[in-house]
Amino acid sequence: MSDSGPLLRVSGLSVSYQTDNGLVRAVRDLAFEIHAKETLGIVGESGSGKTQTALSVMGLLAETARVSGQAIFNDRDLLHMNEAALNKVRGNEIAMIFQDPMTALNPHLTIGKQMARVLQHHRGISRSDALNEAAALLDAVRIPEARNRLYQYPHEMSGGMRQRVMIATALLCKPKLLIADEPTTALDVTVQAQILQLMQELQTEFGTAILLITHDMGVVAGNCDRVLVMQSGELQEQGKVDDVFYAPQAEYTRSLLAAVPRLDEAGETQLSAVGSDLLSVDQVRVVFETERPALFAPRRLLRAVDGVSFDLRAGETLGIVGESGCGKSSLARGVLRLIELAAGRVSLLGDNLGELDSAALIAKRKDMQIIFQDPLASLNPRMTVGDIIGEPLRTFSPELSEAERISRVIDLLVRVGLEREHIARYPHEFSGGQCQRIGIARALISEPELIICDEPVSALDVSVQAQIVDLLMQIQRDTGLALIFIAHDLAVVRHISHRVMVMYLGRAVELADRDTLYETPLHPYTRALIDSVPIPDPRLEPSRDPALLQGDLPSPLDPPSGCAFRTRCALADERCAAERPELRDIGASLVACHHAEL
Repeated sequence: MSDSGPLLRVSGLSVSYQTDNGLVRAVRDLAFEIHAKETLGIVGESGSGKTQTALSVMGLLAETARVSGQAIFNDRDLLHMNEAALNKVRGNEIAMIFQDPMTALNPHLTIGKQMARVLQHHRGISRSDALNEAAALLDAVRIPEARNRLYQYPHEMSGGMRQRVMIATALLCKPKLLIADEPTTALDVTVQAQILQLMQELQTEFGTAILLITHDMGVVAGNCDRVLVMQSGELQEQGKVDDVFYAPQAEYTRSLLAAVPRLDEAGETQLSAVGSDLLSVDQVRVVFETERPALFAPRRLLRAVDGVSFDLRAGETLGIVGESGCGKSSLARGVLRLIELAAGRVSLLGDNLGELDSAALIAKRKDMQIIFQDPLASLNPRMTVGDIIGEPLRTFSPELSEAERISRVIDLLVRVGLEREHIARYPHEFSGGQCQRIGIARALISEPELIICDEPVSALDVSVQAQIVDLLMQIQRDTGLALIFIAHDLAVVRHISHRVMVMYLGRAVELADRDTLYETPLHPYTRALIDSVPIPDPRLEPSRDPALLQGDLPSPLDPPSGCAFRTRCALADERCAAERPELRDIGASLVACHHAEL
C-alpha cells in the first residue's frame, strides 16, 4: 500500500430510488478509501449495495438514481462531474470489469474493433497502432493466437476467454483504478483461479489499485489487503483482511463467515444413513446432433455423456462435479428420461426406465423429481405458490380432495421454512432463497425416492446457500431420500455428499467416497479442481501455490484422442494419446487414468 494519500476517497455516499412502493435506499452514508496498488474487497449478500457503489463511482447509475456524497479521485469529485468530463476518466484512469462478459461486450463488433475504439478515443492513436496494442495486451492476458482473436466475435469465445478480453480491454490505458464487479462469479473454479492469478500479476506489472466486489470469502482471503462488509446498503465493518476474518466485530460478519463451507475441512457434517440399492445407471450415453456445417455435409455428433455408470442407494447423496460442458446436466436429464438416451440403461427400484411406456413412465415420475438451478425461472409466474406445489398431486394423487391437497401443501410449506400464508402469493413476491424452498417443496410433494439437484444453490448468496443445503440434508435424514447433487462449488459438495463423481468431457474420471476423494485425489483433473478452490483463510490462502489448469475444456464436438484430459495434463504421454483409460480400482477409488499411481 502506498504511504501517500488515498487514490480514491468516498464519503457520505448515498444512492436511492423512488419507486411505486416508496423510496428504496440502495446505499446509505458509505465511506471508504483505496490507495495506489491496493486491493480493497467489498463483500455482502445480493442487495447489499456493492454494485450500486461501484456504478456510482463510475457514473453509470440509472437516470432515476438520486446520489449524494463525495467520491474524490485525484482531487476531482466523480459524483459531480459532467458526462463529458467523466468520459475522459472512464476507461482511461478508471476502468471496470463487469460480472457477465457476454452482456458487457458488443455482440455486433469484433474483439479488435471494441478494443481499438478505447485507445482511439482516449489516446487518439491510429486504428493500426491500436490493434497492435490490443493484440499485445491479449497476449499479456495469456490468450493464445492473440492476433487472430482480434477478428473474432464474443460468441466465438469461451466464458474464460471473454473475461480475459474484458480484463485486457480494461487495462488498455493502464488505469490507476480497476473496479472488478464479481469478475469470476459466472466462471468455473478452474477458470476463476486463472483469472485471479492473472489479475494479481497484472496489478504487480501495472501498479493498478483494484476494487474487488465479490461474495466469495475465499477470493477475498487470497487477493485483498482490506475488506468492507455491507448489508442492506450500510457498512457493517471494514478493516484489514486478517482483522475482519479472525476478529470480526459485527454480528453480520460473523454469520457471513460461519456460513462459508471450507474445502479443507470436513466439518461436523451429519450425513444420513444409507439404505438399500435404489438407482442403477449403466453405460449411459447422451448424444446430440448438431446443425450441418454445409448444405450436404454430414451432421456432427456431440457426445454430451459418453458411457457413465454408477449406483445410488436410498438415503445417499452422490455429488457430481466438473467444469461447464462436462455433461453433468445432460446426465441428470438422461437419468430422468427428460431426454432420450443414445445407449445405456437406467433402473429405478428395479424397473428399467427405458422399457416403460409413456403412461408407466409418467407414473414412475412420482418417485423421481428435480430441483433446477434458477429458482425463479423454474416456477410458473402465473400460478400461486399453492398451485405450483400442489400441481403434482393432481397427477399422482387424483383421489385427494381439494381440502386434502391444500392441507398437504401447507404442511410442506411450513416444513421447508415458509409460512402457511404464502400459499396464495406468486413467485415474484419472494426472494431467491424462498423461491428455491418453493422448488424443493414442489419436488417433495409427491414423496419421491430420488431428487436430482442441478446446481440448486449456485444462484444464491452464501448464507441462503447454507440454509438450503442444511434443509436438504435434514429432509434426507427424515425421509431416507436419495439425492444426486450437481454443483461447481466443491466445498458445498464435500459438505453434503456421501460419495463424489468427477466428470470431464462426458466421462467419469474418478469416483470415491467424499473423504477419500478430497483428502487423496488420484486423477490429475480432480487434484486440479481441488487446488483451484480458494480457502477462506487469509493466512493460509496467500501461501498456497496451486498447480492451476491451463487452457479451456476441449470441444465435445472434437474431443482429443485417447484420454480427453491429456491436452491439459502434465503427466500425458504417448499412451494417453493412443489409449482411452477406463475406470479401474485403485485403493478405495475408481479412477480413469493411466498414471493415477504417480
